[in-house]
Amino acid sequence: MIRSVITGTGSALPANCVSNADLAERVDTSDEWIVERTGIRQRYIAAEGETTSTLAIDASRKALAAAGVDADEIGLIILATATPDHTFPATATQVQAALGCGGGVAFDVQAVCSGFLYALATADSLLRTGMAKKALVIGSETFSRILDWDDRTTCVLFGDGAGAIVLEAKDVAEDGPGILASRLHAEGAHKDMLYVDGGPSTTGTVGKLRMKGREVFRHAVVNLADVLREVLEETGMKAADIDWVVPHQANARILDATARKLDLPSEKVVVTVDRHANTSAASVPLALDTAVQDGRIKQGDLVMFEAMGGGFTWGASLARM
Repeated sequence: MIRSVITGTGSALPANCVSNADLAERVDTSDEWIVERTGIRQRYIAAEGETTSTLAIDASRKALAAAGVDADEIGLIILATATPDHTFPATATQVQAALGCGGGVAFDVQAVCSGFLYALATADSLLRTGMAKKALVIGSETFSRILDWDDRTTCVLFGDGAGAIVLEAKDVAEDGPGILASRLHAEGAHKDMLYVDGGPSTTGTVGKLRMKGREVFRHAVVNLADVLREVLEETGMKAADIDWVVPHQANARILDATARKLDLPSEKVVVTVDRHANTSAASVPLALDTAVQDGRIKQGDLVMFEAMGGGFTWGASLARM
């Protein structure tokens, strides 16, 4: 059967690492307050000249090198971001030009923190129809540019970064590698719980991020547990079969609560929120590359990806590496 197989991963972070203590110098907060409520200890903040596209390009080059794939072999680029370089053109086209893989398909996906899951499912579908043979799926964000640095309840939560994977259509055995199943959802009725108060057609400004944290937490735990069960049911797997869960790195409490609802041991959950904070669409591929690079995730492992973001949007995908 034809499956979309992850053959390479890569990630990129800005040069500037900002600790909680550093943040406390400009915001009314403390390391103890942030760690207790979120598990975050540091984050990376993009400097002038570091953008969503430059981070995406860096992560993509590393993923291509890991996969042993030349840029001109890539026929599809999908970039998940809520912080594009420009309103248009799509940031994916800038990545395409920089890598030198023109002529294929390149576009952005905007589903906020769920963006990478949406991009992954879309790329998987297109590869299996023969639209392309090899794809780059990227999550890249510079959320620091849309934060209200006077709002200590939100500005401490986010960071900048990028992650990328090379996805290849391959003929594999039933028990072989590849994306096994994906499930996506959205519920626009909850828009006002997590949003940016600006936009080209409303205010003509970029706007700043606004969030009702308690409500988001409550919905996240329920929705993520439900969508993980959906994917397991579709594949005939059980939670015990999963080797690793690579979740959206929103908050340590959400990660713990979701794992408990599924009776998943914490040691199977890849956690990078302490180092990277919430990097929105970049968080899942960034965490994946971290676990691949340190040797935790190996070929043959069964890995579950999951995320929830503003909209609300949420989803999960199960893959064998």
